[in-house]
Amino acid sequence: MTPSPNQEALEKRRQQHREAQFAMRLSLLVGVLMLTGKMTAYLLTGSSAVFSDAAESVVHVVAVIFAVFSLWLSSRPAVPQFRYGFERIGFFSAGFEGAMIVLAAGSILYTTTEKWRHGLTLENLGSGVLLIVAAGVLNAILGLYLLRMGKRNHSLILEADGKHVLADSWTSFGVVAGLGLVMGTGWKPFDPLIAYAVAANILWTGGRLLWRAMKGLLDYSDPKVGHQIRARLDTLCAELGVEYHGVRFRATGQRQLIEVHLLFPDSMKLGVAHRLATMVEERLAEDLEMPAEVITHLESLEDHSEVHHVEHYTGRPD
Repeated sequence: MTPSPNQEALEKRRQQHREAQFAMRLSLLVGVLMLTGKMTAYLLTGSSAVFSDAAESVVHVVAVIFAVFSLWLSSRPAVPQFRYGFERIGFFSAGFEGAMIVLAAGSILYTTTEKWRHGLTLENLGSGVLLIVAAGVLNAILGLYLLRMGKRNHSLILEADGKHVLADSWTSFGVVAGLGLVMGTGWKPFDPLIAYAVAANILWTGGRLLWRAMKGLLDYSDPKVGHQIRARLDTLCAELGVEYHGVRFRATGQRQLIEVHLLFPDSMKLGVAHRLATMVEERLAEDLEMPAEVITHLESLEDHSEVHHVEHYTGRPD
C-alpha cells in the first residue's frame, strides 16, 4: 500500500528528529573531549589564551546539555495547556547559549587581566599548541556538520550550536597563532592580547545569538521569507481565481506559521470557497522551501473592508 502524503510527512519529521538527536549527542561527546583536552593544555602551559579557549568549551558543554533538552521538548506533541506545541523552546535555547557565551567572555577578560597583573608564566607551549590545533580542527569539522544538519532539518537549535562550535574552532586557531608568536618572539604579552581578542570574538558571537533569539521570541518576520510566501500566493491565487490580503507569518524555530485572508465573491457557495481555501493551504505549504502550517480566513470580496478595518489585523493599510 502506498503511504499517504500525511504519513510521508510524519515519517520525514521523525527521520529529521532522529538525525538532529544524533547530531546533538555527537556535539555533547565532542564538547566533553574538547574540554578535557583544552584544560590539559591550560594546566601544561598556564596560558591565558588557552584558558580563554577552555572557558568557551565549558560554556559549550553546558549549552549543549540545555540544547539536548530543548531538542527533546521541541519534538513533543501539543497538549491542552500548550496547544501550539513546544517548538519555540529553540529560541530560548539559542538565547541561553548566547548568554553563556557572553558570561564566558567576561570570565576570560577578568582572568586574563588578573594573570597579566600578577606576572605572565608560560611553559610547555609546544605540547599545548598541539592539543589546541587538534581541538580546533575537530571543532571545525563538527561545526560544519551541525550547520549542515541544522539547515537540512530546519532546526534553530542545531544551527545555533553549529555557529558556536565554529566560533570555538576560530578561537582555537587564534590561540595557536598567539602562542606561535610567543614561541617565535619570546614576547609573553602576545598571550593575553590574543586572549582579549578571543573574548571580543566570542562576545560578538554570543550577542548575535541573543539578538536572533530575541527576534524569534518577538515574532520577527523575515522580509526574504515574506517575499517567498507572497510570490507563491500570487501564483496560486491567480491560478485559482482567488484574491488575498492580510498575510502574517512567524517562525517557531522549526517551521513557519502563516495566516492569510482569502476573498471570495459573495455569490460563491461556502463549500466551494472552503475547498479553494484548503487547496491554498495545502499547496502553499508544499511549495515553500521551509516546513509551514497555513491558516486561512475566508471573507466576502464585496464588503470585507466595511465589516472590519484592515488595520485591525494587519497593523497597516493593505
